[in-house]
Amino acid sequence: MRAPLSWVREYAELPAGVTGRALAAELIAAGLEVETVEQAGADITGPLVVGEVLAIEELTEFKKPIRYCQVNVGKANGTGEPQNIICGATNFAVGDHVVVILPGGVLPGGFEIGARKTYGRVSEGMICSVTELGIGDDHSGILVLPPDTPVGVDAIELLGLRDDVLDIAVTPDRGYALSIRGIAREAATAYGVPFKDPAQVDLPPKNGESYPASIGDPTACDRFVLREVRGFDPDAQTPMWMRVRLHRAGMRPVSLAVDITNYLMLELGQPLHAFDRGKLTGPIVVRRAAPGEKLETLDHVRRTLDPEDILITDESGPISMAGTMGGLATEIDERSSDMVIEAAHFDDIGTARMSRRHRLHSEASYRFERGVDRELPLYASYRAVRMLAELGGAEVMPGVTHAEAPVEPVTVTITADHPDRVAGVTYGRDTVVKRLEQVGCTVEGPASGTADVLTVTPPSWRPDLTDPNDLAEEVIRLEGYEDIPARPPHPVKGKGLTVRQRMRRRVGRALAGAGYVEALAFPFVAEKDWDALHLPSDDPRRRTLRLANPMSEEEPLLRTTLLPGLLRVLALNVGRGHGDVALFEMGVVFRPHPDAPKRAPRLAVDRGPTADELAALQAALPDQPHRVAVVLSGDREPSGWWGGGRPALWADAIEAARTVAREVGVELTVKADQHAPWHPGRCAALYVGDTLVGHAGELHPRVTKAYGVPARSCAMELELRRLGDPVTVRAPHVSSYPVATQDVALIVDDSVPAAEVEAALREGAGELLEAIRLFDVYTGEQVGEGRKSLAYALRFRAPDRTLTAEETSRARDGAVASAAERTGAVLRGV
Repeated sequence: MRAPLSWVREYAELPAGVTGRALAAELIAAGLEVETVEQAGADITGPLVVGEVLAIEELTEFKKPIRYCQVNVGKANGTGEPQNIICGATNFAVGDHVVVILPGGVLPGGFEIGARKTYGRVSEGMICSVTELGIGDDHSGILVLPPDTPVGVDAIELLGLRDDVLDIAVTPDRGYALSIRGIAREAATAYGVPFKDPAQVDLPPKNGESYPASIGDPTACDRFVLREVRGFDPDAQTPMWMRVRLHRAGMRPVSLAVDITNYLMLELGQPLHAFDRGKLTGPIVVRRAAPGEKLETLDHVRRTLDPEDILITDESGPISMAGTMGGLATEIDERSSDMVIEAAHFDDIGTARMSRRHRLHSEASYRFERGVDRELPLYASYRAVRMLAELGGAEVMPGVTHAEAPVEPVTVTITADHPDRVAGVTYGRDTVVKRLEQVGCTVEGPASGTADVLTVTPPSWRPDLTDPNDLAEEVIRLEGYEDIPARPPHPVKGKGLTVRQRMRRRVGRALAGAGYVEALAFPFVAEKDWDALHLPSDDPRRRTLRLANPMSEEEPLLRTTLLPGLLRVLALNVGRGHGDVALFEMGVVFRPHPDAPKRAPRLAVDRGPTADELAALQAALPDQPHRVAVVLSGDREPSGWWGGGRPALWADAIEAARTVAREVGVELTVKADQHAPWHPGRCAALYVGDTLVGHAGELHPRVTKAYGVPARSCAMELELRRLGDPVTVRAPHVSSYPVATQDVALIVDDSVPAAEVEAALREGAGELLEAIRLFDVYTGEQVGEGRKSLAYALRFRAPDRTLTAEETSRARDGAVASAAERTGAVLRGV
């Protein structure tokens, strides 16, 4: 909401020295969000005066129209002689009054004016358009003033070219601030000065009804007002003061009738709409849409209406989307002289849903969504027809149509000391009552006592005040947030991170130390993600929760796996030229229970939940385990002068899982598996004991193609809670005795995993084994078809002695015997 300071001053008697920045500071202290203060016209320098065109000489020797004008500017030039000015505009004539800037003046943007020779003549100034003056966007020609405008007067003051304009970001709970009326009320309260309500006008006697109308659906509209004017002059021009205010407020002047409705909407906060009476057919009815109805709106779009849409209709069908945009069939045009002015109070939720459903947002819907004063339609409509009469020569027809559905007034009971308890500051009963009355509330209750119960009736322009805490906020903000003392909370002894939280931090640090970069992806996915991951139709990961109000309709589901978000981040990096990427993410996934209820219960806000309600709520909640996932692509080890690099392989994804497991203090068992979205021949299942904790390996080629990531990209995902409780890692005793190394090469079938062979060697080697490492894998004629050779380096060490050759050999032989028994391994060369 853009609010010119001069417009605010019209209804709040602010001190003369108050600037836009000073007012912004007061409004910010009162809780409004003033984003900027524009000093419009601050760079204009005179002399800028009103002149009368005395003579015009057409210069025909040029390709475009050029006029040499003599303009009377009175005594503004110091001589009283006419100014000779060159001008290219043709929309003015002799006798017209125009705005002239004389040599030495400066227009907006630092455009300095001087006397100079051009087109063979000396031009002593410039005749200005609204664009050059910074008060409009009309490029059609020169600004022509009314003929009674005095010659020689200062145009800066006359047209209000200098003004401070406050740009206020209005939050959804403060719809009243979308009007000069609401901002002026806040300004008057902040400075403690009188406020003049622009809506306080004396209404004429009803004298019957105007154009017939009724409310067909009270849930859509509870007040509908029509007034009628006839004989409006379609050629009547919008006065300059109104055009300037509309421009300052960010609206483009259109025509007098439209400008009046826009002007009053900005001033009062009540949207208005004008119908061409000659285009209406029969009585008007406000109702919901019927199936299959259509309406062509003013933006020339033919819209198919939803049964929940709120419509204004006549016997021909829909003529307007209520509170959003009018219909093309009944719009006023350059020939309209008889008009019906509509002002109403539509349902805020229904209007908001309709505007979002049709992606049709307007200044009117913006206000109705945030709550419009229900009492305004009678007053705003009367001011509109009166202005049409005063400025456009219309005749106001007697009578008013006032259709109304009964609405119970809202009352809130609050103890006088409730704001004190909320803020921790003693305000006192008198202060609470005074501040609530300044907001516009009616307060009833005992005359004294801080704990007395007050009955508060909020004003009609504050539909957001429905709770004692809302009223407490009004008192606190008007008294000043800066007066609330800052007291640091007292920490409770013995509290800190839980074991699980510390474990997750260790995992994150370990992966970062291994070269992974943490990514924080949105937890939202789409149905197409499951197809891109090639999940089977019965995969439990396809069972998801849909958000009631998603950030984007393209991703309305909660994730059941971390991989879609990570793959999108990987694709983004690759698309920006970063091909060697290693990313990780830790976060929750949402796995709904198969037998969970479809809807969670709505809990009351005036009491605590019962045990049954908590149980029902818990049953509706999905399982939310913490998971960790990584994705890799490109080179895991870069190449350079030191030698060739190495691409990221499925083994790196498995090693990332082992890195996570080491931080928990458990050992992983790796087994071959087939599990989407991994490549069926390069997928590993990760176990801790007999518990499946996750999968790792190379992604399926169709998955990498679907997400636009490099071929042979790898990924790992595991569930942290399945790893078990974290084990306290203790530093092992480091023996000072020498190590004994033994190498063994074992021949096994191709189908035997190397992990099983390693596990057998560990079991058979006994306590003297310190480490084991696979350093070579060989397949070829020497080992036979369908066989492979695995070479391991075994390190033995005793904590209290130097091992003998016999002890080392026995440990080695035990390891080989165990591998032979469990996997059928045979020593190579035997």
